[in-house]
Amino acid sequence: MCRNITILRGLEPPATAEEVAAGARQYVRKISGIREPSAATAEVFEAAVEAVTAATTELLQSLPPRRQPPTTVPPLRRITKRSGADVTRH
Repeated sequence: MCRNITILRGLEPPATAEEVAAGARQYVRKISGIREPSAATAEVFEAAVEAVTAATTELLQSLPPRRQPPTTVPPLRRITKRSGADVTRH
């Protein structure tokens, strides 16, 4: 598994739509080998991100709660913590 993709299940507060989309984007970048889509690949790349985001959202909503929270903090929450902003925003 890609080390850059963070576990989103079991977060408190739950993973936001922005966090799910960021994880989906990272996954699509990794498996496609495309960091920045070109004009020729942008449409199919974004469609893949949307599909993975939808599947991930459904998965996270369908799984039972975790017994223990994830051991790492998602990147978007690390940035928010450093800036001193409220981490519970959705």
